[in-house]
Amino acid sequence: MGKKISILWADDEIDLLKPHILFLEEKGYQVSEANNGDDAIEAVEREEFDIIFLDENMPGLTGLQVLAKIKTIRAHIPVVMITKSEEEAIMDEAIGSKIADYLIKPVNPNQILLTIKKNVDTKRLISEKTTSAYQHEFSKIAMQMNDRLHWSEWIDLYRKLIYWELELVGSGENTMDEVFQMQKREANMNFARYIRNEYSGWFSADVGERPLISPDIFKHRVFPTLKEDKPVVVIIVDNLRYDQWKLIEGLIQEDYTVNEELYFSILPTATQYARNAMFAGLMPLEISKMYPELWVHDHEDTGKNIHELRLLNLQLERAGMSKKVYYDKINNNRSGKKIAENPAFLLKHDLSVLVFNFVDILSHSRTEMNMIKELTDDEAAYRSLTLSWFQHSPLLDLFRVLATRDVKVVLTTDHGTTRVQSPVKVIGDKFTTTNLRYKQGKNLSYNPKDVFEVTNPADIHLPSSNVSSRYIFAQSDDFFAYPNNYNHYVKYYRDTFQHGGVSLDEMIIPVIELDPKT
Repeated sequence: MGKKISILWADDEIDLLKPHILFLEEKGYQVSEANNGDDAIEAVEREEFDIIFLDENMPGLTGLQVLAKIKTIRAHIPVVMITKSEEEAIMDEAIGSKIADYLIKPVNPNQILLTIKKNVDTKRLISEKTTSAYQHEFSKIAMQMNDRLHWSEWIDLYRKLIYWELELVGSGENTMDEVFQMQKREANMNFARYIRNEYSGWFSADVGERPLISPDIFKHRVFPTLKEDKPVVVIIVDNLRYDQWKLIEGLIQEDYTVNEELYFSILPTATQYARNAMFAGLMPLEISKMYPELWVHDHEDTGKNIHELRLLNLQLERAGMSKKVYYDKINNNRSGKKIAENPAFLLKHDLSVLVFNFVDILSHSRTEMNMIKELTDDEAAYRSLTLSWFQHSPLLDLFRVLATRDVKVVLTTDHGTTRVQSPVKVIGDKFTTTNLRYKQGKNLSYNPKDVFEVTNPADIHLPSSNVSSRYIFAQSDDFFAYPNNYNHYVKYYRDTFQHGGVSLDEMIIPVIELDPKT
């Protein structure tokens, strides 16, 4: 059992409970005794206990009075009230004072033991079971990811990895952290090989033979509902990873039936490319050819996503659909609150599209601000801050309001992000793009073994700013660094969250259809 669980038992008839105490001590628990409320309070002031059993009916201070004192001294300790009857007023007051549990006299040793396990031992038991279960699953995952996987099998594998990542963090057990991170990195390396071999072939195949990708989202997941003459609200949370979605899913499931699907962001996994492709229903190369005035190249000094509404309306026109569309970017809480407080305005339109930028802002802020970096020093903290934002955001308010209306809601994102660790040296001229996870340029120098190299951008339906331009993509947890001032550059960007390259977290992302339960 490791460290003994420490119990305080306060009862004015403590001598009559000796058999119970001996039973617990034989089970490996450490039991301290108090035969009145004052002694119990002094014991709590003097010593840290894991759980307290407290008789409600003692001479002098009552159990409820002792409970109130204990909660002011050590509020976190679970207190189990033991009563002679389930008198409603007493129980209401005890529960209102945040007791962990209650028992009715006479109690038997097994009741006490089960209560301890439920209130103290549960976390340890869950932790041990989770660790054991992952150890059992580890070899299965290792064998699976070394097979020649289909794109749908990569989705299944990624779901498993995120499931175990969240389970291990939730258990509070960190003994398997290093093992898990090693396995996830290996999965990312294998995934990069898969993308190098298969990605260009997707563009000559139909959906089903290839995965759903960014240009497919509106055509295949939004337009069919529009044809039913039902208002649709599409919410795009920029840079939302699958693990972040799984954390907020529980809050949304309270009001919606959830139909979750994972799709692949195109490369580069960056907003300029992936989100423009989503709104246009076209790959970037096709956008630049069909609507050259709406495509902004990397080197151009202007907004890269300023034509999203126009691209969406053009996609609707090509689909032969005449619909009333509302579009807005939400960059702060004030804008979000205005939308959440006036949902009727959205429902006057056939299709409303809202882009929420908080997660993307968080990702960039973590790189640029030490305070945010300290608050999100690992993956779990990064997820936790996203959850905290969502719990207190106008976006959650909007979801709850829309759940009361006859509307279809689609929640998705344009790409994910990955935590980078390993620098890869690249040399480029002044026209080379600055992104840490992909580069476009005509004079790039690098080790081809370290990157996913595309010498002819048209092969993966990307435009070129120059006839001899090429793209390179960072893989797994790599990031590109220039030799000039190399050490400073590496120290500044290592352990930051970046996007644009090839990794499971960046490329495999959620699109969720939500139907209100009411």
